[in-house]
Amino acid sequence: MSFDDQQPIDYQNYLPEAPPSFRSTTTEMATTRQTEEVKAAIFMAKQFPRDQQASFNRIMLSCQRKKLAEEAEYEYPKGGSKVSGPSIRLAEVLAQSWGNIDYGLIELEQRNGESKAMAYAWDIETNTRRQIVFTVKHERKAGSTTKQLTEARDVYEVVANMGSRRMRACILGVIPGDIVDAALAECRKTLVNSYTEPLADRVRKAFQQFQEKYGVNKEMIEKCIGCAQDAFTENDYLRIGNIWKSLRDGMGKREDYFDFGAVHVPSAAELEFKAQQEAEKAKADGDPDAAE
Repeated sequence: MSFDDQQPIDYQNYLPEAPPSFRSTTTEMATTRQTEEVKAAIFMAKQFPRDQQASFNRIMLSCQRKKLAEEAEYEYPKGGSKVSGPSIRLAEVLAQSWGNIDYGLIELEQRNGESKAMAYAWDIETNTRRQIVFTVKHERKAGSTTKQLTEARDVYEVVANMGSRRMRACILGVIPGDIVDAALAECRKTLVNSYTEPLADRVRKAFQQFQEKYGVNKEMIEKCIGCAQDAFTENDYLRIGNIWKSLRDGMGKREDYFDFGAVHVPSAAELEFKAQQEAEKAKADGDPDAAE
């Protein structure tokens, strides 16, 4: 037999196999710890069940805080209409005050420029569980451009941002809907009663902030809300506040709320004519500076 006829030796077959106890010790320890934690949580939930009336009172008391009330509701456009609901901040307060609820966000794996994560909420007392598994690409879109994310911090932020929305949905899935509605109503009531400044002044300042930060003028806001500035109510003020938070948090773009295509940009001739009219009016009113 020649050397060419010899089969290569697979040395892996001759290596000693690691004992099962060595290979699985870490895994078994982690599994045992998690199992014991779950058992302890179930035991405590059964030993100390929630007092629904006390939990409801805690939620109502929390919703009387102005800071929470300002962050309690979001709003964004979808399909020609507006969608609003409780924010992740309110959902977290509901879970904490309702009690015996475990919730969170877990990144399952990360590879090929994307992360696979799971958001969940578990009512330990009633054994009601909601979970959502989703995939997040490591990219950030800005207008028509897409930027690939490579820094660990950027990846964490985009996964946390996408995961917070799923976690909110999971929490709201295990808490009774009437409790959520009552919390939202209490937050709106807190906002209305917590302002000492007149509504007209608050609306005027809001219009100014929209103009300075996002380039949204008075006519755009009035068209979005459907009424003139002088006719704004407390609910209309809350609506533009929700739009402000949505723009600030990146939930939507200004073009989603306001019609920039319908904005009239005055020409140079129009501006000159307007300036002449203002000068003539000032002169007629006896303004000494207008005569110069």
